[in-house]
Amino acid sequence: MYFEKSDFPAEQRNPATLAYVGDAVFELLVRERLLQGHPESTGPLHKRAAKLCSAVGQAAAAEAMLPLLTEGELRQFKRGRNAALAVAKRKNPTVHCAASGLETLFGLLYLEGRKARLLELFEVAWQLLGEEETAG
Repeated sequence: MYFEKSDFPAEQRNPATLAYVGDAVFELLVRERLLQGHPESTGPLHKRAAKLCSAVGQAAAAEAMLPLLTEGELRQFKRGRNAALAVAKRKNPTVHCAASGLETLFGLLYLEGRKARLLELFEVAWQLLGEEETAG
């Protein structure tokens, strides 16, 4: 598929399915960005990616992106956020739901073939995540 629009309308897909795809898309974008100018071995790269792609990292990124979302994008984010997705024990449900909203939106944009918008929103996320990584 690789950023080509799917024949099945993405907005009609189950939010959990969109989140499943969106999580992978988000992680791939993070990993690509980490590789730019960082000749690290895979161990440290994985550790950094895991932190940035965690529910906490995704929820923070989602909060930064919310003001930039169109009405339709916000509706899809809320569909993912409000979906009855499983929350692991001892996890913050608010954080988990916000992360699921981000994943749902990224999955939707990917399946709709909206690469430019996906990358535009990822840049906002990366700005925030990069600042948090250097501060923490």
